[in-house]
Amino acid sequence: MSQAVRSKALRDPSNTRRVLREIRGSEGFAWVTSHVFRKTAATILDEAGLTARLIANRLGHSRPSMTQDVYMGRAAVSRDR
Repeated sequence: MSQAVRSKALRDPSNTRRVLREIRGSEGFAWVTSHVFRKTAATILDEAGLTARLIANRLGHSRPSMTQDVYMGRAAVSRDR
């Protein structure tokens, strides 16, 4: 594990992208980005029943509406409705 991954300090976004490229390795995982991780985390928290406010807090957003618009998946609509 790289020193950058072990550190808990705030990071420059370009350094974060560089470390992510190093960790994901081959081009077969080029689709893995920090946004993918954030969206996955938001989706898991949403499915676990957390409120948009709590998810926004976890992602560092001041507005839950931003979290809902960008990171939270759209729920499937029932065919009965």
